[in-house]
Order: sequence, then C-alpha cells, then structure tokens
Amino acid sequence: MVCQVGAATSLWPSSDPLQRSGVLSRSEHKSKTQPINSWCEVKVPDQCVMKMLAQLIVVLFFLFAPAILAQTVYLAGDSTMAKNGGGAGWSDGWGQYLGQYLTIPVVNNAIAGRSSRSFTEEGRFTTIVNSVKTGDYVIIEFGHNDGTANPDNGRQVAVGDGYDTTATVTASDGTKILVHSFPYYIQNAINALKAKGAIPIVSSQTPNNTWVSGVIAAGPRFVGYAQVSASRTSVTYVDHYAYVAQAYNKLGETATNTFFPMDHTHTSPAGANVVAQAFVRGLLCGNSALKSKINSAGQAVPNGCM
Repeated sequence: MVCQVGAATSLWPSSDPLQRSGVLSRSEHKSKTQPINSWCEVKVPDQCVMKMLAQLIVVLFFLFAPAILAQTVYLAGDSTMAKNGGGAGWSDGWGQYLGQYLTIPVVNNAIAGRSSRSFTEEGRFTTIVNSVKTGDYVIIEFGHNDGTANPDNGRQVAVGDGYDTTATVTASDGTKILVHSFPYYIQNAINALKAKGAIPIVSSQTPNNTWVSGVIAAGPRFVGYAQVSASRTSVTYVDHYAYVAQAYNKLGETATNTFFPMDHTHTSPAGANVVAQAFVRGLLCGNSALKSKINSAGQAVPNGCM
C-alpha cells in the first residue's frame, strides 16, 4: 500500500528561470513537487482488498453471530407450567425449572387459568409468534382448563378432535358464542409459528394427583387431542402426561402427595422440578432437535423411555 498525503509545495521558486522560460512543462513541474498535505494516492492490489474484506467479514461474524444464531425456547401453557403455578409461595410451574436442564435460554410465557382457546383469543400466541426467530423452539401444553363449562367461562373448547369441529356455548349474560376444537386452536398456533421458522413441540398436559388402584389415573381426552394436533402438523409430540405419571408411580402415592400441598393439580416447587425432569426424559426418548440442547444435568434425569 502506498499512501501519500500532503500539500503540493514547489521545490522551485516562482522566479525559477526554467519554469519562467517554459523549458519545464506543467506536468514536469508537478512531478518535481514535494507532497506535503493536499492529496492522497492509495494503491492497493485487488487481492489485498479481497483479503481485507474477508478479514472484516470474519470479525463481524464473531461479533454478531452469537446474537444471530442463539436459539431460545418459548413456553405456552397454563398454571401447571407458569411462574408461581397455582399461587405464589407454595406452588410453581414446571416451566420455571426446564432451563436448568438446557444449554439455551427459556422464556416462560405460560399464564395461569388459560386454555388453548383463551390463550389464542387474548393474543398470547400472537405475541410469541411476533417474538420468535428462525430456529427458536416453542413448547405448547394445554388441557387443564379446556373442559366444558356452563355458563361459558371463556376457556372451554368444542368437544371433539376435528379441526373443523365447533360448538355454540352460552355466556352468563345469555350471549351465544361459537367456539372451536382444541386441535383448531393448537394447529393454528403451530402453523403460524412454523411460518416464522420456529420449531413447535406439542406436549400433553400434566396429570392430576389422582390415583386408581395404586397408579396415576389414565389421561383425559386432551392428551389424545394434543397428539392428534402434533401428528396433523408434523411436529414433535412429547407425552408429558405419561412421563410424569411414570415418575409419580415410581415415587409412590405417599411421596407424590407431598408435591400437592393445596389441591390435586398444582405442584409445589419440588414437584414442579420432577415434572420438568419428566419432560426432559420425554425429549431424550424422542427425535426432537431440542434434545441436542440438553446439558449434562438433563442427561442425568431419572427414569427411562416408554
């Protein structure tokens, strides 16, 4: 590289006889000018330019790649997943404990008291869709609040697993409301997330602390609805209900009862951690790409594949 910066100041006095006589042309006189501070000439070979550009690209990549490439896990669910679960102090949702088993951050958007319908109608799925970037994961788990209610509670869904299944329900003021099925709300959310490049994972609801003949009772219809929704949209399904039931059954009814200090649905913080571990076990036993983000603590969670 050659760089000269300077003002052209003549080596020849204005009274120079050669210049005055015209023996030196303007260009010849200029060539005898000493560069001081008025012009800059830069000569860089093409290969030099390319090398500098390549180095700049590498520097920019390492500066910005972490922010561009970093993946995030978003959670959409009800109180069994949400912060503080069924009540601050005594309860917590399993979503608060998932992050300790992963190598990427978790954003818990679960809200107590929500169903697939109310989460949709309140715009909460839309908020997540607007937040995700390509490669982010979104775990969707509903069911506890989606059951039939009379009058309508703003959460119930139409009974049935058909995408087009609908029902007309009655609000407390007598207003008639058209509602859709569980798969309708879940599949719409999945498709919107996939359109943004996100990776949805459908998880079945967690079991209540209900025992039949010494084991956790069979799951409600929403477990099957979750599986159908995942199958139709070709996304990963984690049978969280089954993996949590496995954990509770191995611990036994007496030990499991300690995880439910107030009711049969909402876990204590210790119980929430067991539920989070069960979800991780479900990931490890499946084919989701998210299992590549499970850390050493997650690899060591108890129980086996089902």
